[in-house]
Amino acid sequence: MEDHNQISALQKHVMFFDRNNDGVIYPSETFEGFRAIGAGLALSSVAAFFINVGLSRKTRPGQPFSFHFPIEVKNIKLAKHTSDSGVYDKEGRFVSEKFEEIFAKHALTQRQALTADELQKFMKSNREPKDYAGWLAGYTEWKILHYLCKDEHGMLHKDTIRAAFDGSLFQKMAEEKASKKKNTIHV
Repeated sequence: MEDHNQISALQKHVMFFDRNNDGVIYPSETFEGFRAIGAGLALSSVAAFFINVGLSRKTRPGQPFSFHFPIEVKNIKLAKHTSDSGVYDKEGRFVSEKFEEIFAKHALTQRQALTADELQKFMKSNREPKDYAGWLAGYTEWKILHYLCKDEHGMLHKDTIRAAFDGSLFQKMAEEKASKKKNTIHV
């Protein structure tokens, strides 16, 4: 991951979870990352298990099975699931037109945000027939994002979603959580 200019948006999206920056994400790192962004113990544990079990094999082509379930960041594009938004292309690059399309088609209440219902309709619109694994993957990703990032009115804002796609959201969330924790301790 040396050349930051050659890193895809999808790689940037997952690099936050590579806690030791070695290019490999283990379940313990996924767990730590989820905790750092404010997820509870249960969500962090379940996410770490399912994400690493689900993505490890896909990102390690030609390598033997590992009970450590490592995810190789450089190969994350190989783990892209079907029935997704299309905001990442096959190489993991950000596709601005697809991102804007989400809001043009589905943000009906507020042009710069999605309600829970609009998010649900958006997810359904991406479903490929009988692609149950892709449906589940998309549903889980978007529901976790909504759960962790919705505002006080239940809206998921465009800038938050863009930050999730470009890889900047998780670091921002971790810094905000750490700042709140620090302020709570000093009060």
